Amino acid sequence: MNIALGSDHRGTQPIAALAAHLQSLGHTTTILGDTSGRPVDYTDTAWLVSNSVAHGEADRGVLVCGTGIGMCISANKVHGIRAALAGDELSAQLSRSHNDSNVLCLSADLTGPVLAKRIVDVWMKTDFEGGRHARRVAKIGQIEEGHDPATSASA
Repeated sequence: MNIALGSDHRGTQPIAALAAHLQSLGHTTTILGDTSGRPVDYTDTAWLVSNSVAHGEADRGVLVCGTGIGMCISANKVHGIRAALAGDELSAQLSRSHNDSNVLCLSADLTGPVLAKRIVDVWMKTDFEGGRHARRVAKIGQIEEGHDPATSASA
């Protein structure tokens, strides 16, 4: 799988470690954005990674900033992105199986390197369940289009 990764300045080291980890599992990785460690606005990197996923250049994306919150909010503004902030393996698993998340956001300040790898591993291995969840994910798309999901054709 092709994974786009990115971070702000607080996530530079964790994102490099996660890229190497994903490569060791056989995935192709691309780190997007400024990796110099100089101050970087999380919005800029979230845009790069999310657009890569939205346009099919990457299968999934991983973003890291101080809390993960800014990345998640920013990523979810890109059409077609379902970004999830996960601080544990269960959140990562459910974000994939129930919400078909395509971008994972992590906290550099609150998630240690061992836990971050475990979260990524679970997220990468988990498939979308479909079924009743597919209807709900379709409704997310309706919201993206500016429609009331309760009255949309996919309701």
